[in-house]
Amino acid sequence: MKRCISSSRRLATAFFAVSALTISGGVFAQTVDQVLQADQRRLNLAQQSQERINNIVEGTRSLEDQYRAINKEIDGLKVYNRLMRAQVEGQAATLEDIALSMDQVDVINRQIFPLMERMIDGLKQSVALDIPFLMDERNDRIAALETIMERSDVTVAEKFRKVMEAYQIENDYGTTIENYSQSLTIDGATRSFNMLRVGRIGLYFQSDDTKITGLWNNETRGWEVDNSVRNEVRKGLRVARQLIAPELIIVPVQAAEGS
Repeated sequence: MKRCISSSRRLATAFFAVSALTISGGVFAQTVDQVLQADQRRLNLAQQSQERINNIVEGTRSLEDQYRAINKEIDGLKVYNRLMRAQVEGQAATLEDIALSMDQVDVINRQIFPLMERMIDGLKQSVALDIPFLMDERNDRIAALETIMERSDVTVAEKFRKVMEAYQIENDYGTTIENYSQSLTIDGATRSFNMLRVGRIGLYFQSDDTKITGLWNNETRGWEVDNSVRNEVRKGLRVARQLIAPELIIVPVQAAEGS
């Protein structure tokens, strides 16, 4: 009897041991699943956190790039403003000069017209007293100046420019040699002659056949035949026509006044 009771107790003990192991194994398995799930949640949270960090970094870089671009634009605007400020200051100074000039315009106009009139009169007297070369052309130029002075549609500056241009043309005559044709009355006969102007000091004429050669005498204010200078005048005409290279010609010239 005792043996049966002892066996029953052993069986009960073994049953409880097996039950305990079964329960412990289930609890362990459940704990592992929970740990794995927790690890997965932490991994997901870590990935989400990394994505947020990446987005924040990208946003920060974009803001930094914008900041740099804005700084460059500001630097450019500073340079532009400095240049514009200098330009405005220069324009202000120019406006002051213009305002001053406009205040003086009336005074200048009152002074410039009498000056131009005197210059034209002086030019007219100079042509009248000079050797008589290209007289029609020169007198027409003076007449044009007198006409333009009376025109209201021509500015004062243009009128003054025309007067100075006429003076420059007259001045250039003194440093050039020229050939042209002109009709002269010599010994009662009128015919066309080849004219040779040497600066403003000598004016000579010669017929096409070179049989008649002469010069202008500014003292007597008349034409004189002088065939002794035939060859020199012919050479001078060839030089003026650029048929030969410039060379020395020996011709009589009018002595300067007071010499």
